[in-house]
Amino acid sequence: MVIFVAKRLALMALTMLVVSLLLFLLLELTPGSVATKVLGPYATDEQKQLWLAANGYLEPLWSRYIGWLGRFVSGDFGQSIRFKAPVADVLWPRLWNTAVLGFWTFAIMIPLSLALGVLAGMREGAGLDRVISVTSIVTTSVPEFASAVLLSAILVFWLGLLPGTSPMTSGFDWRQLVLPVLVLVLYDFGYVTRMTRASMAEVMTMPYIRTAELKGLPRRRVVVRHALRNALIAPFTVITLQINWLLSGVIVVEYFFAYKGFGALLLEASLNQDIFLIEACAMIAVFVAAATQTAADIGYTVLNPRIRFA
Repeated sequence: MVIFVAKRLALMALTMLVVSLLLFLLLELTPGSVATKVLGPYATDEQKQLWLAANGYLEPLWSRYIGWLGRFVSGDFGQSIRFKAPVADVLWPRLWNTAVLGFWTFAIMIPLSLALGVLAGMREGAGLDRVISVTSIVTTSVPEFASAVLLSAILVFWLGLLPGTSPMTSGFDWRQLVLPVLVLVLYDFGYVTRMTRASMAEVMTMPYIRTAELKGLPRRRVVVRHALRNALIAPFTVITLQINWLLSGVIVVEYFFAYKGFGALLLEASLNQDIFLIEACAMIAVFVAAATQTAADIGYTVLNPRIRFA
């Protein structure tokens, strides 16, 4: 197990190294374009040359890459063009805000979707299964911007129960977090529920489940001790992938509710061509993706020790 974890961590580090090289070549291969983005389109050639010399952009490409990577590893992401501040000072608070949003989304979505998926899979074809399946398909089919508009119309303008935006400018306010979390849960829980339902239905038809039932074991014990662990392998994959989606794929929700999160920051950096902020956001997103995949591979072996990866 230790060797397996070490291999996965090494593969994760190699993935990050390859991605960092591609990102560097894509955004920093031409020093002149970097200087133009930082100084603006009206900067003179002399100003650009002075900036390039002062920031080490006249050194060989390999030397620039090693220095760039070293600064990233040490947490020095450069200066944000848009915010006129160190990228780290802008990035970490936004990342924390998205982590808070993701935590509450997961805290509601995962127990709800797993419970509904297990109930539907245990009674495949029954009335409860059909109700859960239809509800899951309908909620997943509605995009976030549509459900955000609908829920805002009902809970903000009609009933007046919740604020329409979630900037969190005066500190943490749970009322401002309700709508973004509700939109994300409604959109995503159906997908996880359907995956859990399909996996549970398949496991319930396995010979060892029928054998356990024929031996007279209580159905609850059969489900909890024999079926549930194997049925969670496929949903576990989906759940780990949702972490990546919650990090950078919730741009619509964060932008709609003016929530100062990582997704909205990435959009703002792209619109303003903030090259150093884009680089930092990209590396953080890739790191989270690689880390969650590594955790998923390790989690497979915990859920089913018979699974081993080379």
